[in-house]
Amino acid sequence: MELFDVYSLFDVTPVRAKGCRIWDDKGQEYLDLYGGHAVISVGHSHPRYVEALKDQLDLIGFYSNSVKNPLQEQLAHELGEASGYPDYSLFLDNSGAESNENALKLASFHTGKDRIIAFHRSFHGRTSGAVAVTDNPKIVSPFNANHKVTFCDLNDAEGVERELAKGDVAGVIIEGIQGCGGIHVPSDAFMRELEALCHRYGALLLLDEVQSGYGRTGRFFAHQWAGVRPDVITMGKGIANGFPCGGILIAPHILASKGMLGTTFGGNYLAMAAALAVLAIIRDEDLVGNALRVGEYLKANIPSSTLIREVRGRGLMLGMEFTCPIADIRRKLLFEKHIFTGVAGSDMIRLLAPLCLSQAEAGQFITALKEVL
Repeated sequence: MELFDVYSLFDVTPVRAKGCRIWDDKGQEYLDLYGGHAVISVGHSHPRYVEALKDQLDLIGFYSNSVKNPLQEQLAHELGEASGYPDYSLFLDNSGAESNENALKLASFHTGKDRIIAFHRSFHGRTSGAVAVTDNPKIVSPFNANHKVTFCDLNDAEGVERELAKGDVAGVIIEGIQGCGGIHVPSDAFMRELEALCHRYGALLLLDEVQSGYGRTGRFFAHQWAGVRPDVITMGKGIANGFPCGGILIAPHILASKGMLGTTFGGNYLAMAAALAVLAIIRDEDLVGNALRVGEYLKANIPSSTLIREVRGRGLMLGMEFTCPIADIRRKLLFEKHIFTGVAGSDMIRLLAPLCLSQAEAGQFITALKEVL
């Protein structure tokens, strides 16, 4: 049997990692400024994280959600305090896409309506509902395309209101910062207008913080820069530093009923051990503050070049939009300077480093980029 050939792979085989560093099977060291799609939050192989998983595995690794798991309750309490949402409820699942599926389902259950408003250049996942609200026709199959979804322009409050006024919208889903679409930051004013419009027309505001959350932008969630309080907040990626885990935070006015949501693996013991370790490390090492400080340093010191049109983002969620295709630049960064970066489209290099990135490591990238350009 062979693997289903859907990934474009670089000829690099990582075998070991620590902090913001990766080593391949030939012993070559790399600086990781991508974190495996923003997944590595507290750094590769953090000793507290590794110890937590090993210790839990010695006790019990899995049982279903038909019995009590106190680790879930502990995570709910600690996450509520860390995020500023102690009055919300937590539902645990396995990934960002699943979190967005649950958010969309919850909005429809709560309102009794069946249409969703999403935004151009959005990305919310590859499962049925999540990909339907993703603005990328290449990954939307005919089966996925039958959901009732309307795409509006980012920052166009009037366009959103026209759709909400039709009376059939269950929810509006928006990323804290658009990631795969090119690091587009919704204006704070637009986010506040969106919150007010959802309240006025009885739709739920669904905040996709899968990539932009968990401290990445210098706030626990990116939407907190605007001071809004969504009805549902979705999480994934950095929540457990690479162990599959996701979840949604649910406002108090949305009531649960038995069986309304469910999952086999969500909230399992190992995922909870990983997620609790991540929260403790973020708190004790001030990684939210570090993301803000190092991100601002990085953004301010990106070299001036006729090849770079704009640098966008907040904290350690940054994108450099180029005036030319970036494939060759990214390849040189990887194979000549040994630095992992990401991409959005054909003209943007995306930086999603672990939140523990140091200023010295950021400086290493800046020097390398100058030399490549």
